[in-house]
Amino acid sequence: MKYESTAREGDLIQLVGLTHKHFIFILKSGEEFHSHRGIVKHDDLIGKTWGEQVFSHTNAPFFILQPSLADILNDIPRSTQILYPKDIGYIIIQMDITPGKKVMEAGTGSGSMTTALATAVGETGRVISYEQKQDFQNLAKKNLERLGLASRVDFKLRDIAQGFDETDADAFFLDVQNPYDYIEQVRNALKPGGFLCMLVPTFNQVEKVLSVLRKTQFAFVEVCELLLRHYKTNPSRIRPADRMVAHTGFLIFARKMIPTDDPRGAKLANEVIGIEDEI
Repeated sequence: MKYESTAREGDLIQLVGLTHKHFIFILKSGEEFHSHRGIVKHDDLIGKTWGEQVFSHTNAPFFILQPSLADILNDIPRSTQILYPKDIGYIIIQMDITPGKKVMEAGTGSGSMTTALATAVGETGRVISYEQKQDFQNLAKKNLERLGLASRVDFKLRDIAQGFDETDADAFFLDVQNPYDYIEQVRNALKPGGFLCMLVPTFNQVEKVLSVLRKTQFAFVEVCELLLRHYKTNPSRIRPADRMVAHTGFLIFARKMIPTDDPRGAKLANEVIGIEDEI
């Protein structure tokens, strides 16, 4: 997505109205946007400066903006639960997802994480996304095509118990119901030192994942959860908002290690893999 100072035909735009209610759509000459606040002609938006105020035929006010990635992900059409931006941003940073990287995921779902990964790897990178259900994959493809990102993604339909075609991925995001059953297959798809991340909702799933990570020579394991609290922005009455985005899941990070037979490195290898208990 290219960003200019003014809105052009084909741009993905965001109209933000009163109470921050927003609408995201693609500008197309000759079309109209309809909402309960009135009609806005696309032709009246083309050429407007980003951040400018516009009005519907009922004089309802809107601001015309470029949607952020967080706005896009929260607005994405979905048939499954999606990841929240608070988790996605941390995952991308922790796994060093940058332009040119080769990244894999299993569990495409509606394509929210796929969208974030495709944005992060840029035009020179590649995302390979595995999904078992055809209807989920079809929706994800449609969502990526709408954003102009589908060309960066290889969509594959398969039961991942059969393994993966790739062997040299820089990072892998595993988002399936029972990830502990597929860690060996993921290991074979990662390059040495490659990053693995999983998201699971419950403690007992974390326990199972940690046990398998120890057995499959993953190291530098971390488990965390991210909580997001917003604050009301009235300068005379600053206080926490009535609701917050609390527990959405436990994030588990690990890196693929290569075992060694050298006795000089055995103790260190055991410690980082987690074979020995912490003192």
